[in-house]
Formats: sequence, structure tokens, C-alpha cells
Amino acid sequence: MDGRPKVLISRSIPQAALEIVARECQVEVNERDVRLTQEELIERLLEKEGLLCLLTDRVDAAVLAAAPRLRVVANVAVGYDNIDVAEASRRGILVTHTPGVLTETTADLTWALLLAVARRVVEADRYVRSGQWREWGLQLLLGSDVHGKVLGILGFGRIGQAVARRGMGFGMQNLYHSRRRASPEVEAALKARYVDPETLLREADFVSLHLPLTPETTHFLTAREFSWMKPTAYLINTARGPIIREEDLVEALRMGRIAGAGLDVYEREPTLAPGLTDLPNVVLAPHIGSSSVETRTRMAVMAAENLTAALAGRRPPNPVNPEIP
Repeated sequence: MDGRPKVLISRSIPQAALEIVARECQVEVNERDVRLTQEELIERLLEKEGLLCLLTDRVDAAVLAAAPRLRVVANVAVGYDNIDVAEASRRGILVTHTPGVLTETTADLTWALLLAVARRVVEADRYVRSGQWREWGLQLLLGSDVHGKVLGILGFGRIGQAVARRGMGFGMQNLYHSRRRASPEVEAALKARYVDPETLLREADFVSLHLPLTPETTHFLTAREFSWMKPTAYLINTARGPIIREEDLVEALRMGRIAGAGLDVYEREPTLAPGLTDLPNVVLAPHIGSSSVETRTRMAVMAAENLTAALAGRRPPNPVNPEIP
């Protein structure tokens, strides 16, 4: 009889991570690359001691209550707002995540969006593919320079600092606001100036969001905040969609209150606010901030190592609620 713990992997994951789990556990994998419904998740978790899940899986109090044997939830993400951590802690369930591993990759995607929207790369691509391009023109698809501009970073953790580091390469002035001010050494190394949110929004030519999603940061940017921004400014979001009130952003973009936006995350993914896809001054990506072969593999492997360590009675490397024994 196989005495290894039973675990559920909620979506297909890279083979390297699957092999780590399969060596130590009895594994059930949702082979369809489609999110399980709450009912399906509850049904499959009934006898499971471990869950390896993605950010799209809603592990709420109802799911946790229906899994009496569950001991660990390993999230393949840095954020964990998809998991009711307080309820998990109350039930003695350890929650883990994958910090650090996606910092540089997400910062790269932030800059891809920033450059794409500023220089109208997506519009230009469509223009060429549609056969509209007939000849070079002095005022064809004029965009905005990036070098030498002011970069405002809301949220100055690992990813925010990686974005600032890239900004230095473009000769930009770095402004930032964060819950905790960075050390003088970090500020000096990144030539970053700490300011309040309103000052940042008023002065920045590019505003990049790297805040965690909390009750305090939900709808952090609304019509009021967009009114503070320069009409020539651009907004980039590779953090969490609900940080922005999306309908207010659509209105700001439509009315020219800001110049453009590059978005990888949305308020009600995968549903977009009405009118967003009609706007030419926004670049849209389907939540691919960490989507490189190398990084997604490292994330899944880290989650697998967290899961197997916890189920074997070892301390996992990346607990969210370390108070759970």
C-alpha cells in the first residue's frame, strides 16, 4: 500500500517540478489547462494532504473547510491574495509562495510594456501588417521619448527596485513611494527619491505599479489620481489589476487625461472593462509578467520543493504563515 501523501496539482506544470512532487507523493494532476471550478476543487481535495495551485485558483474558506486532511497549500506565485491565509492559519494549514524568482523577468516585461506604449510599437505593427504603410513620413506614429524622463514607481520592493535599476540605464530620474522607505544605501545606488503618492503622480512621465494587493491598495488609482497625472504621462501595471479602478482608467485614456497605458493585469481577469480594447493608446498583455520558460520553471520547482518539504515534516523555504508548526 502506497503510504505517500496524496496531493492535487491544480493545473499542468513543467515536468521538472512534477517529477519532484511525484517522487515523494501520490499525485493527481488536472491535465486540462483550465482552472478548476470551486466545486471541482472541493471534490478533488477531499482526501488530499497537499495542494499545489496557481494564482487563478481561489482557495477560500469554503474550499479549506471541505478539505479536512489538507496540510499545505503551495502557491506558484509571489502574491497569495487568491488564498484565505487567515483561514488557513486558523486550520493549521501552511501556505507557501515563490518570492524572488520572478523579479527580473517581471521587470523586463514592465519595460517591454513601457517602451511599447511610449513608442507605439503595437500600433506600428498593426499599421504595417494591414498594408497601410506606403512611405516614410516625418510625423508618422509619433511617440514619446523614454530616455531622460521621470519614472515614478509605486511599490519599491524587489520588482520595483529592478525596474528602477533599468530606468538608470535610460538616464531617467527615479521617484518612488512605498509602505516602507528604502535604506539610504538603496536610494543612493538607484538614485531614487522618496515622495508621497500625489507628488509622484504629478511629476512622473511614466508611472509603474508594483504594489501588493491589499484592502488599502485596492482602487489605489481612480479618477482623482488620474487627474493628478500629466496628460503626457503613461501608466504601466504588472502588479495586480484591482489596484486600478479600470472603468476610470478607460475614461482617462479615452479623454486624453493621460497619454497611454501598458497593462498585464486587470481588475476582473480575464474580463476587461468595457471600451478598453477599443483604445489605440493602450497595450494589453494576458498576465505574462513572469512568463519565460526559465522563470515559470523555477517558480513551479520552488513550489514543488515547498510542498514536499512541508509534507515531509521539514520547514519549507518560503512560508507565508511561518507561525504554523
